[in-house]
Amino acid sequence: MKRVFLNAIFISLIILAACNKKQPPVNSEIPVNLFKVKEKHVLYYDQYPSTTAALSQVTLLPQVQGAVTGIFFTEGTHVKKGQKLYEIDRRIYQDSYDAAVANRKVTEGTLVQSQQDADRYEYLNKYNAVAKQLYDHAVITLQNSQSQVKSADQAVKTAKTNLNYATVYAPFDGTIGFSQVKLGNVVTSGSTILNTISTDDPMAVDFVINEKQLPRFELLQQNKHQTTDSLFTILLADNSLYPVNGKISVIDRAVNSQTGSITIRLVFPNPKGMLRVGMSCVVRVHNQEKGPQLLVPGKAVVEQMGEYFVYTAKDSLMNNPKAGADSAIKKVKKLVAVQKKVMVGQTIGPNMIIKSGINSGERIVVDGVQLLHDGARITTANKIAPSAGGKGGR
Repeated sequence: MKRVFLNAIFISLIILAACNKKQPPVNSEIPVNLFKVKEKHVLYYDQYPSTTAALSQVTLLPQVQGAVTGIFFTEGTHVKKGQKLYEIDRRIYQDSYDAAVANRKVTEGTLVQSQQDADRYEYLNKYNAVAKQLYDHAVITLQNSQSQVKSADQAVKTAKTNLNYATVYAPFDGTIGFSQVKLGNVVTSGSTILNTISTDDPMAVDFVINEKQLPRFELLQQNKHQTTDSLFTILLADNSLYPVNGKISVIDRAVNSQTGSITIRLVFPNPKGMLRVGMSCVVRVHNQEKGPQLLVPGKAVVEQMGEYFVYTAKDSLMNNPKAGADSAIKKVKKLVAVQKKVMVGQTIGPNMIIKSGINSGERIVVDGVQLLHDGARITTANKIAPSAGGKGGR
C-alpha cells in the first residue's frame, strides 16, 4: 500500500513539472523569399495553335458517265495546270460527236435546197406565175431549215463538250492526292469523286484569336507592307522552326458570337513543299511592344477565379512584444504581405510579364505564397522558406 502511494506521488510530480515547463512561443511570421521587381527589355512571341490550309482546293468530279480508261499522273505529286489526269471511255462520246457533225451537214444541205426553192418561188411570185400558197410554203420551209441548222449546231457543241469532258485536266498548279478510282471503274457524272487537288505554294496557315486582340491584328494588316523581321513564324509539329517568315493575308469577316473568337489567315511561301494541307503547327507572333517590361517568376502569381494576384512585401510598424513599461522602443518594423491584383501578359519559360498592378522596385513573394493571406506577417530572416531550399533573400 505504501508503495502504491509513493508511485502516485511520483507521477503527480512528473505531471506538475510538465505543466510548469515553459512552452516555446508560437512564431506567427511566415518565412518567405522575396524578389525585387525590375523593368527589362524582353523578347517573346505570342503563340497560337494553328493549321495549314490550301489557298485553293478543288474536288475533281466527272462531268460525264463511263468507265475510267486512263490515269496519267503519280499520286501525291505536283501537277501543272492543264495537265491530263484522267480519261473516261471516249468512244460513245466520239460517236455522238461524229453523228452530230453528220446531222449538221444534212441540215445544211436541206437549207441550201430550201433557199433555192424560196428564191425561185419569190421570182415567180413577182409576175403572178405561181400560186400564192406555194410561195408561202417555200418561205416557211426555208425558215424551218434555218432553225434546223441552228439546232444541229447546238447538238454539235454539246457533243463536243461531252467529248472534251471525257478527259479530265488539272484546273491549276498544285499537289494531287490519292486517286479515288481505278482503271475500269465506272464513274457517274457529278457524284463520283476522282481526286482532290490543292495549291501548295504559297500555303495558308489559319489560327484563332480572341476578339479583344482583333485591333492589334487589324493594325498589323494595315501595316503589312512594313517589313518586320520574324513578325510571323511557325513551329512545326516536331518543334522545329519553319525557315521562311510569313505575312498576314486575311482576317475573317465576322466574330463567332458563341466563342468570341475570329480566324486569322497567314500566308507562307512553300518552295520546297515542306508544308502540306492539314498540318498542325504553332504560329508565333513577334511582340512589338517598345520599352522595358516587368518580368516576375511565374510561381509568384496566384490565380483565383480567373483573376491574378501577387503578394508584395510592405514595411509596417507594430507593437514591440518585448518592450516593457519603461522601454523607449514601443514600435518595431515588420514585413506584411499585401495582396495586389495584376494583369498578366505572355508567359516566357518560368517567368511571366506583368502588364499592370505593381511597379518596378516593389518586392514580391516568390516562395511561401501558398501560406499567405492579405495582411499576413512575413519574414526573410535566416529561416527555410517553403520550397526555397535555403534561407530567404532580400
